[in-house]
Amino acid sequence: MAEDPKTLVSTEWLAKHLKDPDLRVIDSSWYLPTEERDPKAEYDATHIPGARFFDIDEISDARSSLPHMAPPVEKFMSRMRAMGVGDGHQIVVYDGAGIMSAPRVWWLFRLMGHENVAVLDGGFPKWLAEERPTEDMPPIPRDRHMTVRFQNHLVRDVTQVAHASKLGAPQIVDARAAARFRGEAPDPREGLRAGHIPKSRNVPFGSLLNADQTMKTPDETRAIFEAAGVDLGKPVITSCGSGVTAAVLALALERLGHHDWALYDGSWAEWGMFPTVPIATGDA
Repeated sequence: MAEDPKTLVSTEWLAKHLKDPDLRVIDSSWYLPTEERDPKAEYDATHIPGARFFDIDEISDARSSLPHMAPPVEKFMSRMRAMGVGDGHQIVVYDGAGIMSAPRVWWLFRLMGHENVAVLDGGFPKWLAEERPTEDMPPIPRDRHMTVRFQNHLVRDVTQVAHASKLGAPQIVDARAAARFRGEAPDPREGLRAGHIPKSRNVPFGSLLNADQTMKTPDETRAIFEAAGVDLGKPVITSCGSGVTAAVLALALERLGHHDWALYDGSWAEWGMFPTVPIATGDA
């Protein structure tokens, strides 16, 4: 694969750069409640040397009733300073599933204007499978200032998405599994309707990954988006269950050189809750 410190790097690349003074590694593991996994406990037991733990649920907007919405700028800055992550750092984000929640944190850094951030291809499972080094002690962080320049164009709210759905532009692409998209499987969150945002397309995030949880090649990725009816020459809004795996699609688009994308932060956790917005079922 082509290494790109702004999107995706390999385990080989990370192993080579692990001792670079301006590298910061972040464990951003997060799981659905149904998976019954504790990401912080797993981090405490073992992680890539020097990795900090990024709590997606805690580093979020506490004022919102929706799960792990993007945090206010001030909160993000203070949490990163406390973690010793800031200006001038090359950041590599990974997760314990392979590639699932790490792109969400990649997106958060991009949202805050920090571009030198990449996802670890294959994540912690690949790192472990290759018998690379781990440790069980957290690093001792040194405060580092982080300058934030919020990138409004990378996020969309329910009003903007409703407008896009009505007009059919920008395109909305849903990362959830096909059965949830079609409304044939219940949502793991209680109280949400089943189905999808009208006029949206479905590209399940798992379809962009190989069996070892590495990302498919750009050519394979492009073919998957196009087969789902996505016009890669036009803007895209990515969506999912709660704004986590939508970022996998965003990362995939960025790797293709498609920079005109934004993420619907509330995603189905918000849309499926409101009785006033329309839903579609099946493949419509």
